Amino acid sequence: MTSIDTSVALATDLQDERLVTPQGITDSIRATIRRVRGGDLGMLPVVGGIVVIWTIFQLLNPTFLSSTNLVNLSFDMVPVGVLALGIVCVLLVGQIDLSVGSVSGVSAAITAVVMVKNEQPTWLAVLAAVAAGCLIGWLYGQVLNRVGVPSFVVTLGGLLAFLGVQLWLLRGQNAINLPYDSTLVKFAQLWFVPAWVAYALAVVAVGGFLATGWARARTRRRAGLSSSSLQWLAMQSLLLLAGLLLAVYYLNRTRGVAWMFVFFVALVLVMNYLLTRTKFGRSLYAVGGNAEASRRAGINVRRVYTSAFVMCSCLAAVGGILAASRLAAANQSSGTGDVNLNAIAAAVIGGTSLFGGRGSAIAALLGVLVIQSISSGLTLLNLDSSYRFIITGAVLLVAVGLDSVARRSRQAHGRG
Repeated sequence: MTSIDTSVALATDLQDERLVTPQGITDSIRATIRRVRGGDLGMLPVVGGIVVIWTIFQLLNPTFLSSTNLVNLSFDMVPVGVLALGIVCVLLVGQIDLSVGSVSGVSAAITAVVMVKNEQPTWLAVLAAVAAGCLIGWLYGQVLNRVGVPSFVVTLGGLLAFLGVQLWLLRGQNAINLPYDSTLVKFAQLWFVPAWVAYALAVVAVGGFLATGWARARTRRRAGLSSSSLQWLAMQSLLLLAGLLLAVYYLNRTRGVAWMFVFFVALVLVMNYLLTRTKFGRSLYAVGGNAEASRRAGINVRRVYTSAFVMCSCLAAVGGILAASRLAAANQSSGTGDVNLNAIAAAVIGGTSLFGGRGSAIAALLGVLVIQSISSGLTLLNLDSSYRFIITGAVLLVAVGLDSVARRSRQAHGRG
């Protein structure tokens, strides 16, 4: 094994289950308690937060957890969720991107201009917007690596510059409407998964979870490391299957599961695989944990930084396209307002550390669920948007505080 592989493998083991995985169900529960006491809170804070938020809003308004509102919630969380998924990538390497909102606005404007004003096919408009996002991320990486300008400053400049590009593309028009019969608009507003397909996807997802868990346990056993028992893995799979089938049944009581939401979940799963099962993903964790040590181990840190920014801006472009499709228009306010802050807050609230080296793709899904749940609940209560900013800010402060406390606890536990 090379020094690069050794560093990468160590980073992954530290990110995942601490090198020693319990043997049985009882041991698994005990090991989980030990990890929590050691500061490894995992997804417990955000899951607990979702439970509390949903309970409070359901008590205040019984329609909050209705099937209709949850379907709307699944639609609304996707655009910002895709942006948050990109933010996870740059946070993992200890950097930040403040321009994802502006990049999403530019991509929305490019899509509308190519589709409507230039009358080109939808696929070409999407390709142009995504390519522009990738180019922007590459430029950020070059400025960071070659000039040495901090990512905070680089992307802050990008926030302002690409807002101007967006206004220039729209040429003074308040909005460019997308055709209602276009594939993008139908995908973002009207297309739902047939009931039987939704159930089949749930079963396939659990089958994939079981297969990957079993394969990982077998690999660890062959390497001489302890691994999860088949009983523990089977119990997790059954609980996941029951939860997914119940969710599909409940959503199917009204319109069903949206294809756009399925696309987002699939994107999260693909990103989770890239981060946890590939050398590239492990390099992100290694660089975020200690860039200098990674460089000495042979990892091309500059390339990792550039790749993270390219992925972030590419996903920002995809999020902008979905947001424009959801509204059936690209306008001067696309990507502005609180889009930037919501995307960053979603990643952090979901459990991604601002200090780098810790986080997951699932964080984007859970974090944006928290933010959109707050927004949806307050809308149902007919409360002013000011409350949403206050509550979201408080939740973000709590999330960062928990991360800081957990980080100190892990350091103390490691010294002990």
